Amino acid sequence: MHQALKDLLDLLDLEQIEEDMFRGQSRSAVVPRVFGGQVAAQALVAAGRTVPADRHAHSLHAYFLVAGDPGAPIVYTVDRIRDGRSFTTRRVVAVQHGRPIFHLSASFQTYEEGLDHQAPMPPAPDPESLPTAAELLPRYADSVLSPDVVARMLEAREAVDLRYVDAPPFAFVGKPQPPRSQVWFKAGGKLADDPLLHVCLATYVSDMTLLDSVLLAHGRGGWAVGDVVGASLDHAMWFHRPFRADEWLLYDQESPSASGGRGLGQARIYTQDGDLAITVIQEGVVRVPR
Repeated sequence: MHQALKDLLDLLDLEQIEEDMFRGQSRSAVVPRVFGGQVAAQALVAAGRTVPADRHAHSLHAYFLVAGDPGAPIVYTVDRIRDGRSFTTRRVVAVQHGRPIFHLSASFQTYEEGLDHQAPMPPAPDPESLPTAAELLPRYADSVLSPDVVARMLEAREAVDLRYVDAPPFAFVGKPQPPRSQVWFKAGGKLADDPLLHVCLATYVSDMTLLDSVLLAHGRGGWAVGDVVGASLDHAMWFHRPFRADEWLLYDQESPSASGGRGLGQARIYTQDGDLAITVIQEGVVRVPR
């Protein structure tokens, strides 16, 4: 297993300090704050560890309240809202320096048969035909991105193989594009057969590129370029069908709206076989610097 993936799995392996209280470590991301996907994934780990093993996450709804400090641990307190015959609901509050920085509600369900239909998978090239981050990102060093930013982006993506179907938003600075973006992603190594782990890895990755389609619509390069100031506000996911995060997943993203200093991204995540695995919606702050 690649060391970067091992480090990420260690980051998600929370320390239990009380029955419903867990502590997670932090690390800096491309921007000087805790990566939102890390907090969401850790909170889901905390919730999942208070739920029977036969109940799997089917949805989460979260709010990012305050930017996290990458130099301090995060304490996650789980509130056992409800344990029903089929569904279990948990609420998680993440606290740093004595104040809440993140809220998450998650619901878990026992397996059952039911009606089944889905939106078809859109066309996309074979992921193996696309350049890796290590091949793609250095092309933009000096011309668009500083070498330091490229290095930090590569470090942030060492644990996950994430490949753009088309060029990333910073390739289109000043050239507005249709508000759509696709990436393929998978963990950079084999994962254990724990459904919660795969859901948490997908949650972690889901915050990486979802607002790219907002940037593309306005010809903005993004946080790495510095032509917008942004942060995630809220995040929702619905897990429809089983999947593995160590196998290729297509993240098909679009932005239906941006207004009031906010941008909305929505997406569907498909397995390589065409199964709709996850639906994601996120709104974020997207401001043009004065």
